[in-house]
Amino acid sequence: MFIRLAAALRALAVLLVLAAASAAGSVAQAHEGHSHGVEAPALPAQTAPRAEAASDAFELVAVASGDRIRFYLDRFASNEPVTGAAMEIETPDGPAETRAVGEGVYEIAAPWLARGQRYDLLATVTADGTTDVLALDLRLPEPEAAAMPVPAEASAWLANLRRHLTHQGPIGAAAGGFLLGLAVIMLLRSRRALPAFAVLALTLTLLLGTAALAHEGHEQEGHDHEKTESGEGVAAPFRGVALTTPTTVPLERARRLPGGAVFVPKSTQRLLALRTGLTDIADHRRTVELPGRVIADPNASGVVQSSVGGRLAPPSGGFPNLGARVRKGEVLATVTPPVQAVDLSDMRQTQGDLDQQIAITGRKVARYERLATTGAVAQTALEDARAELTGLKDRRAALDTIRRAPEELIAPVDGVVAERAAVAGQMAAAGTMVFRIVDPDKLYVEALSFVDLEPGAAATARLPDGRTLALASRGAGLADRNQAVPVQFAITGSAEGVRLGQFVTVLAPTGETIGGLAVPRAGIVRTESGAVVYEHVSAERFEPRAVRVEPLDAERVIVAGGLGAGRRVVVQGAELLDQVR
Repeated sequence: MFIRLAAALRALAVLLVLAAASAAGSVAQAHEGHSHGVEAPALPAQTAPRAEAASDAFELVAVASGDRIRFYLDRFASNEPVTGAAMEIETPDGPAETRAVGEGVYEIAAPWLARGQRYDLLATVTADGTTDVLALDLRLPEPEAAAMPVPAEASAWLANLRRHLTHQGPIGAAAGGFLLGLAVIMLLRSRRALPAFAVLALTLTLLLGTAALAHEGHEQEGHDHEKTESGEGVAAPFRGVALTTPTTVPLERARRLPGGAVFVPKSTQRLLALRTGLTDIADHRRTVELPGRVIADPNASGVVQSSVGGRLAPPSGGFPNLGARVRKGEVLATVTPPVQAVDLSDMRQTQGDLDQQIAITGRKVARYERLATTGAVAQTALEDARAELTGLKDRRAALDTIRRAPEELIAPVDGVVAERAAVAGQMAAAGTMVFRIVDPDKLYVEALSFVDLEPGAAATARLPDGRTLALASRGAGLADRNQAVPVQFAITGSAEGVRLGQFVTVLAPTGETIGGLAVPRAGIVRTESGAVVYEHVSAERFEPRAVRVEPLDAERVIVAGGLGAGRRVVVQGAELLDQVR
């Protein structure tokens, strides 16, 4: 009796386990394609199997994809793609030559990837006269372990049971499960086994009922759960899952890892144009940042003003436009002074007096000329009369000129028109600036310094758009201005695009020295907690490092703490790298 009861108990337990697994598989299959109106969150992109190796000159990453392997070759120090390289790979089928498929990207056919999960590859790289041998350890994902084997009879019985209950609907499936459990309980006559079998029967009822409910909305034409031998459709939960190598490169994306590091595939690094540099410790001159602005060179600029008030008028070619280049002595405008009514009356009276004197003196000169031939008048008297007549005529001509000829405004230096306040017909007061002429190749930068600077030392200036200017010292003032000393620098390099009055940041040396790592400003990321640099710790991994920085010049800063020498630091694209989430 007890032996039969134990055998029945074991058989029922096996059936219950199989039924539970089948129901769970059915529920999972039913819910796999039905989200009930709620979309599942997108999974992060998976990475393909890869391996990496590095030497003093090169860095190599191999990515397996289907029956091919793609190699990304970069400079180790700068992370710059290496183009035009010759690469030979030692594979299980012998040596293979790679072919270039992109900028620093090479590829080989690898049909042997399906034979195993681990391969030791040897890459011989030759580029720009340098040859390196790099060893790669490529590991493919392990296949999933096969499930526990199930007897064919139990599998067929369970499949028929599931199919029968599925076609009966939810009520029939629940009733069938309940009756099955009740029948098992009644067959067993042992009271001690009754509670355990009751629990098992109730579990079977719930599982089968749930499977039927799940399948109610999932039935469709041609849906077959029994195609397990051919591998078509949805596999039964008792079959193992075979490992297949993908035939295309999976979509890889950069992402931030839980520890704060950033994983960036080589393909993405090329899109972001990430570049690195090696750090080294050296002594540098300490610099300070000063606020400054662009001013004109006093020896290469000038202001055009009217000496007398009058009405402005353009020259024959019109007023010069802003930015137009002019030559020294060129007429830029004319000013006609106004004549008041009182002044006009006085001028007319003076003109009448001068005309009368000119007529009298003219007759006197004519009489002296006749008498001088006979000797009655001395020659000196004739010459004095002629000189008097000439002076009267000059005075009369000058008076006419004052009334008619305007004042010409001319350019004092060669340059371009930086400012213009000329309008035809405008009344300009004496001393009013009409034009400002500036030589764009000769500009100054004036800054205010609160500390003593190194006398005569060169400096640099940084513009708001990131450009830099080379500066040469031109002296410092002896009088304070707002508790600071004004210092002036001449722009020695190209000043294209620089405007008068533009604000700049001047970095001038103080004469002191400081030891540290010089890092480009583009590699510094400003965060709420301070400055951060990204260290290139491996081929596709970047670690953020908190550092303490001090200004060095317009393009570099000094890392005074938080980073050691000989590290690869991102010098281009750090801001883009910091945006990866």
